[in-house]
Amino acid sequence: MAQLRQEVDPGEAGLDPKALDRLDQHFAHYVDEGRLPGYLVAVARGGRVAHLTTYGHRDLAAGLPVEPDTIWRIYSMTKPVTAVAVLMLVEEGALSLDDPLDRYLPAFANPRVYESGSGADLRTRPADGPILIRHLLTHTAGLTFGFYFKHPVDALYREAGLESSVPPGADLAEAVEVYARLPLQFEPGTQWNYSIASNVLGRVIEVVSGQPLDEFFTERILHPLDMTDTGFHITPEQAGRLAELYGETEDGGITPIPGLPVHGRPRFLSGSGGLVTTARDFHRFMEMLRRGGELDGTRLLSPATVARMTANQLPGDAVLRSFGAPVHQERGNDGLGFGFNVSVVTDPTRTLAPSSPGTYGWTGVATTAFWIDPHHDLTVQFMTQVRPKTLKLFPELRRLVHETLTD
Repeated sequence: MAQLRQEVDPGEAGLDPKALDRLDQHFAHYVDEGRLPGYLVAVARGGRVAHLTTYGHRDLAAGLPVEPDTIWRIYSMTKPVTAVAVLMLVEEGALSLDDPLDRYLPAFANPRVYESGSGADLRTRPADGPILIRHLLTHTAGLTFGFYFKHPVDALYREAGLESSVPPGADLAEAVEVYARLPLQFEPGTQWNYSIASNVLGRVIEVVSGQPLDEFFTERILHPLDMTDTGFHITPEQAGRLAELYGETEDGGITPIPGLPVHGRPRFLSGSGGLVTTARDFHRFMEMLRRGGELDGTRLLSPATVARMTANQLPGDAVLRSFGAPVHQERGNDGLGFGFNVSVVTDPTRTLAPSSPGTYGWTGVATTAFWIDPHHDLTVQFMTQVRPKTLKLFPELRRLVHETLTD
């Protein structure tokens, strides 16, 4: 069974072994305190893994350790995979970034935009223009999540059964029909609001390709990249390697909670957050991006398309903190732009943790993360399985990895 392995000595790759020890000890302390069950961290330069650490457990009750071949629910780290799928169809001429969404999903014709009020007094107006495919890829379509509790349209999502983004029992096509009946928070293209947009993109992929989303991913991305442990569900043979999901408790501990249902093909195929993977598989996905759309002789995208995906696409090179809806105007979004389903460092002097210009990546709600730093030819992934309440590890992870660089 293929799994991720260290390929080069850290010093040879320009990484400080002592700083790597500090990185490991920092997160081991979280495990020892009972704040994380276990973790995997991998750091590569030039595509070669120079540091790989596993620590703690993938299943505390069963006493099963984290191992290199552990399978993780990556939730929103699915979104960059969805972006690659869309961009493949764009390169093939099957759709365009500037196509109106209703060309493929007629239910989104004539969208309406929030104007004022709330509840029964909520008022809307016709949108000035259509939702475009690029708006979905950049989360500027005016869509939202029901769990924000910040805007009257968020409340409408909850009333429609969308607090967890999926109407109970719905498949992707049915869910998207529900989304289309709800008003937009703002005029498409005028703000950034992280949202259910990638689920809509998943349905666009299905309509354009004529395939269910899982089949398209498998045939066009996962199999070509030899990502044999990645998909929307696991087989009985893989089940023993799946990490348990935990939630953070009020006292800072963790407790098992229900996770994304992956024991069998799900009815709802989420382009926003449905995938499971291993460190080895996700390393291969990162490598494809790092190498400009190609890996081991298999090309999914052109270098120009990858460059476009991983460059800031917000109007006027805006950043998330200033261009974002109020819920996103936080310190952690300073210095960050947004490409196609990845954040992009535009001003490292303003980011919470040390970064290089052009660094791109994304995270998952179970405290998974990845990023690619073209300036240092560096790729990083961090895997654990905790849905946090107050736990915020990513700035610490960025800082500690940055401190390992010797050139």
